[in-house]
Amino acid sequence: MTFDRTDAVMSLKPSAEFIMRGSTLEWLDKKQTAPTDSEIDAEITRLNKVYDDEKYKRDRAAEYPSI
Repeated sequence: MTFDRTDAVMSLKPSAEFIMRGSTLEWLDKKQTAPTDSEIDAEITRLNKVYDDEKYKRDRAAEYPSI
């Protein structure tokens, strides 16, 4: 799995109103400020790292199904 800009914005600002047009962020939210490109890029990196770091959990769950 690879996370994208939409995933990052949703992670950073879960209740924000926005539209993603390709890779262009259109910010609609009047209550919050839009995240910067560097914040979005950092969040994509973080989300991918967390996903990769938890691979062992996904593998182990597949090896030991619930009873």
